[in-house]
Amino acid sequence: MKLLMLGGTEFAGRAVTEDALERGWEVTVFHRGRHAAPEGARSLTGDRTTGPDGLAALAGGSWDAVVDTWSAAPSAVRDAAGLLAGRAGRYAYVSSRSVYTWPPAAGLAEDGPLVAGSPDDGDVPYAEAKRGGELAAGAAFGADRTLLVRAGLILGPYENVGRLPWWLNRIARGGPVLAPGPEAAPIQYVDVRDLAAWTLDAVAAGLSGPYNLVSPPGHTTMGGLLDACVRATGADAELRWTAPEELLAAGAEPWTELPVWLPPGEAYDAMHTADVSRALAAGLRCRPVAETVADTWAWLRSLGGVAPQRPDRSGAGLSPEREAEVLAALAGR
Repeated sequence: MKLLMLGGTEFAGRAVTEDALERGWEVTVFHRGRHAAPEGARSLTGDRTTGPDGLAALAGGSWDAVVDTWSAAPSAVRDAAGLLAGRAGRYAYVSSRSVYTWPPAAGLAEDGPLVAGSPDDGDVPYAEAKRGGELAAGAAFGADRTLLVRAGLILGPYENVGRLPWWLNRIARGGPVLAPGPEAAPIQYVDVRDLAAWTLDAVAAGLSGPYNLVSPPGHTTMGGLLDACVRATGADAELRWTAPEELLAAGAEPWTELPVWLPPGEAYDAMHTADVSRALAAGLRCRPVAETVADTWAWLRSLGGVAPQRPDRSGAGLSPEREAEVLAALAGR
């Protein structure tokens, strides 16, 4: 297989590139040159944010498949897909479950209602951007040659958003750790390497259309995730499990101050109850949470504990001062 990876030097794109190289595929990575492409990939540089002129490096060549992780202006997907439609066999667009109309119902499958979007949009909110990207890919390649990978929460090595790295670094410091309950609450995410493997398998098999891509319900829980962090780091940490209503009363912010965690309600239903039966039937395999956490910790340690951070995302997690403040507020209740 000849693969063109649009991106390919960070997080999801890098995982796809490395998996394809391990399969012996011929991989071309088109990127802005801010980070080195994985060894073994052919590198082309350009900047999609500058419009069609930024795609000059893609003027020639042909590929069996394209994988695109773009999450900004849909017009960039439109321009790239339009340029490549006659020279590539299939187009896999890594989209998001954010494309479903809010609030998505619990257990929502791929046929749920979608937000409005346009392939011609510039800078728009994330959900509309991803939906516009889906429409752009489909308009250029047609429904039978377009794969829409609607990922949920993505974790694993190379994470540049800061969620699992924050939990690992916090637990590694030890001491009392504010742990958001319920401990037994199921959570859904996908290891970035499992996303990469499934996407490449799907491309090779000629799959098309939308697929929700996160772990199946019951894969792990909030407790399972944080317990794995304690084991991986070997830290002397005390997880202080706290009920959602107490956390909210103390002013703790779900998702941002306490990454991954959402209290029961529509946001939890939207993020952690997806129907993934279609992807499972198409071969999705999810490694154990302990493996995801341990491998992310090993990668993080190789960087001195400082994970890369996407410039368009604010850092996640409580500061030590803020955590102490919330713990004190809880103790005083």
